[in-house]
Amino acid sequence: MEVITHSSTFLLPLLPPENPPSLTYALVVLNQRLPRFAPLLWEHAQLRVCADGGANRLYDEMPILLAQEEVLQVRSRYKPDVIKGDMDSIRTEVLDFYKNLGTKIIDESHDQDTTDLHKCIAYIRDLTPNIDKSTLCILVAGALGGRFDHEIGNINVLCRFSDTRIILLSDDCLIHLLPRNHRHKICIQSSVEGPHCGLIPIGMPSRSTTTTGLQWDLNDTEMRFGGLISTSNIVKGEIVTVQSDSDLLWTISIKKP
Repeated sequence: MEVITHSSTFLLPLLPPENPPSLTYALVVLNQRLPRFAPLLWEHAQLRVCADGGANRLYDEMPILLAQEEVLQVRSRYKPDVIKGDMDSIRTEVLDFYKNLGTKIIDESHDQDTTDLHKCIAYIRDLTPNIDKSTLCILVAGALGGRFDHEIGNINVLCRFSDTRIILLSDDCLIHLLPRNHRHKICIQSSVEGPHCGLIPIGMPSRSTTTTGLQWDLNDTEMRFGGLISTSNIVKGEIVTVQSDSDLLWTISIKKP
């Protein structure tokens, strides 16, 4: 069974060149408060996409995160490559500002069956057909917090695109999918994340999950809603391994500076 390596090095100021695998990052900005490390995610990404009202957040909040710089310079420098969605949230002055800077605008108001995040993920995957999907990693800022149905919709996108690395981020934590058809090696960046973590079965119960590297490791353990799920666990070292017969969500806290 193939082993997939996961690492949150995108939270570090410099991406370590020796850290496998070498990933190509894309960033999606959603319509929730920008995490404090949004400028860092931006610098690591090779493609930046705002989902509809996420452009408002970028326009309003990036100058606050970079308060020592001139507002117009920040807004001009942090220009998204694409704004995509059903365009029911973006303000007119924000749309006009980025359009005048050359941002590509894609109006998909005709599609009400998928979320704005789904639209953005599909766009990124279609735009990068020559990139090995195992090296593409999509970082989603503002994916957690706010309305619960939006959060669940974002988690559903992880499941719908289970063959793509997608990481949901907020100020407090990150979430990504551990597909059941792989073994997983999670490299803990202890300077920026942890120690609290969790493993949650998604879509179906797990009849058997086994881990190493946690305070309370699972050993051929059954997990299901209405029964046991692994919340408020703690990472013990630099490596966590996970193997399960069902898809799991991995979540870990992000440290405050």
